[in-house]
Amino acid sequence: MEACVTPYPKTTEPAEVAGGVWKPFPERLNAVPFRISSGSIPGVSDETFQEDDKLWKKHVKAYKRTNKIIDSGRYRNIMDMNAGLGSFAAALESPKLWVMNVMPTIAEKDTLGVIYDRGLIGIYHDWCEAFSTYPRTYDLIHANGVFSLYKNSCSAEDILLEMDRILRPEGAVIFRDQIDVLIKVKKIVGGMRWNTKLVDHEDGPLVSEKILFAVKRYWVVGENNSAAPQ
Repeated sequence: MEACVTPYPKTTEPAEVAGGVWKPFPERLNAVPFRISSGSIPGVSDETFQEDDKLWKKHVKAYKRTNKIIDSGRYRNIMDMNAGLGSFAAALESPKLWVMNVMPTIAEKDTLGVIYDRGLIGIYHDWCEAFSTYPRTYDLIHANGVFSLYKNSCSAEDILLEMDRILRPEGAVIFRDQIDVLIKVKKIVGGMRWNTKLVDHEDGPLVSEKILFAVKRYWVVGENNSAAPQ
C-alpha cells in the first residue's frame, strides 16, 4: 500500500505544519499548494502551477463556446481522464457538479497529491484496464492527451470502448489531442454511433492540437436517433 499513499512533504522545524496551513475552500482551488511551493514535486514550481491554472481557465472558456450547457447543471458527474494538476476541475468549479480526477499510472509526473491539496477528489488508474464505475457512471468525460499518452501501451479502440461503457447515453466527451490522433478517434467513435464535431485550438488553426467534441447517442436497433454537440 505504501506506493499508493501520497505522503505530506517533510518538515524541518517543530513549529511547521506538515502540508502547510490549509486555506478554506474554494480559495484552496487556486492557491499554490504547499506541496509545490516546498519543492516536493520535481519540475513543478509556483510559476508552473499558476500558468497551468490560467491555461485551463482559458481552455474551459473555449469549451463553453462550443458546448454551451457545460455549467447548466445537465452534467453533474464529470471525469478528467488525465487530470495533471487538477486545473480543469478547478476551472469548472460549481456546486452543480463534481469531477473525478484520474491520474494515469504512466503519467510523467505523479501530481495526485496536488489534486487532493486543492480540495478535489482523485484516483490512480491505468486506462489499459477497466475503470470501476460503482456507484455511478458519468455525464461528461474530458480526455486531454490520453490517446497520445497510451499510444504505445494499448489500443485506442479498447480505451474508447471503456469510455463508451462508463458514459451515460447522451453524455458528452471532450477530446484534446494532436490532429492525427483525433482523426483516428473520430473514425472509431463514428462506428460507435457517436456524433462528433472537430474544432480548432482556441489560438487558431495553425496549432496542431485540436479539440473533438462528441456525444454518445441514445439509440435502439431500427431507430435513427441523434444528439449533436450543443
